[in-house]
Amino acid sequence: MGTSIGEAVDDNDFSGKVSELREIREQLELGFDERATRAQRAKGKLTVRERIDAFLDPGTFTEIEALRRHRVTGFGMEEKRPHTDGVITGWGKVHGRKVFVYAHDFRIFGGALGEANAEKIHKLMDLAVATGAPLVSLNDGAGARIQEGVSALAGYGGIFRRNTRNSGVIPQISVMLGPCAGGAAYSPALTDFVFMVRGTSQMFITGPDVVQAVTGATVTHNELGGADVHAATSGVATLSYDDEETCLEDVRFLLTLLPSNNHEPPPWEPTADPSDRGTDRLQELVPTDPSRSYDMRAVIGEIVDDGEYFEVQPAWATNVICALARLDGHVVGVVGNQPAVMAGVLDIHASEKAARFVQFCDAFSIPLVTLVDVPGFLPGVDQEHQGIIRHGAKLLYAYCNATVPRVQLILRKAYGGAYIVMDSRSIGADVSLAWPTNEIAVMGAEGATNVIYRREIAAAADPGALRTQKIKEYQGELMHPYYAAERGLVDDVIDPAETRSVLIRSLEMLRTKHAPLPSRKHGNPPA
Repeated sequence: MGTSIGEAVDDNDFSGKVSELREIREQLELGFDERATRAQRAKGKLTVRERIDAFLDPGTFTEIEALRRHRVTGFGMEEKRPHTDGVITGWGKVHGRKVFVYAHDFRIFGGALGEANAEKIHKLMDLAVATGAPLVSLNDGAGARIQEGVSALAGYGGIFRRNTRNSGVIPQISVMLGPCAGGAAYSPALTDFVFMVRGTSQMFITGPDVVQAVTGATVTHNELGGADVHAATSGVATLSYDDEETCLEDVRFLLTLLPSNNHEPPPWEPTADPSDRGTDRLQELVPTDPSRSYDMRAVIGEIVDDGEYFEVQPAWATNVICALARLDGHVVGVVGNQPAVMAGVLDIHASEKAARFVQFCDAFSIPLVTLVDVPGFLPGVDQEHQGIIRHGAKLLYAYCNATVPRVQLILRKAYGGAYIVMDSRSIGADVSLAWPTNEIAVMGAEGATNVIYRREIAAAADPGALRTQKIKEYQGELMHPYYAAERGLVDDVIDPAETRSVLIRSLEMLRTKHAPLPSRKHGNPPA
């Protein structure tokens, strides 16, 4: 007869089951192969559970499907069925807020993705979007599990589909802590931010051996797809780091600036930095001569709370700056031309970088502050042939489509189409401000004079003197600092010392902005 409800259970039998469970959990904590653990550490890499412990608040991690095993037979796989199947999934907290995380365990099948492994990730991704919390992946895997064939590939398809569905709904962050090859690299590319560690993480579609076989070129893993390559050359990586601990700490900091989902406002934090603090130092940082360079980072640091901000992709497309910061405790996205690099001109990469950042901020209700000091788009055959028109249009589309509060501040020059694209009043900026050093025009005075008065100057007895005279006339007529304000294209010309307080007041006014877009399935942005 079986034991009925309420009857005593054999203590020895029950304790034996619990002991068995404890042994399994202890083995999960220690790992299943000490040699693999030693090899992991020899590469300067943390183990998968050490990474989770370093990332999440202490004692907050709850693991799910820790006892999952694959069901594959053949190729000796039936004899290797470790628990977790090479990926750890669960949730915890970062600075007290819920975050979902999955982490590949390179010690098990090289972290390769199989059917069971993928199903665990699918479940976690579904939980993250259903409960409205960020998703962070700690990637360290060798791609699809060859022994499982098409089932492994289908597993990646399920991840890609969820990455896309969750885009703009919850923040998605990829942390590359090892190799990521082949189709596996597309999941990080679909997420909002990609962090990489120098020396140990690589991303590429085809590895060095295939590259050499097809092209004859010899290249190392890091030269092909290392952290610095993707941070500075391809633009795939958001940031690169020397070690895993620093990388994970920065991911934690980034999460403090992001809402949990697209229905929540970005997190507000109290600040001791006064909202009416003067920014007199800006007059020292920014030269009045429009031909002289300066560092826009210093301007951002002077304006935002406590001088603290998180710059996105600082090593790529450095002629434009994209950063998350706070003004009076509220999160803002800052886009600014960088006069210290290429005079702050816009080109293909700068347009792509800023466009994606603007789209991200708009998706998660983060107001935008645009700091303008731009001489135009970069001229050249290469830029034209590589598609500066469609790439520049990406930034234009992103701003025009954004419904979050948008404030533009013109510091000095704003010429031609680049002025329009940098969130001008004409494309929907809610508030447009300018310093008394602003120059808004179709082009610089010298270029305009050469076009308008070309024949007159060529026929003059003293062409140089006439050119100088006409330049001054053009500047006085069309480029004085109040020209745009007189026509309602700039709301106010402000003292640089009042920049912080005016921006804060403007954003406070816009906090209840509601600007729904026309009903449509979706737009068709430039490719």
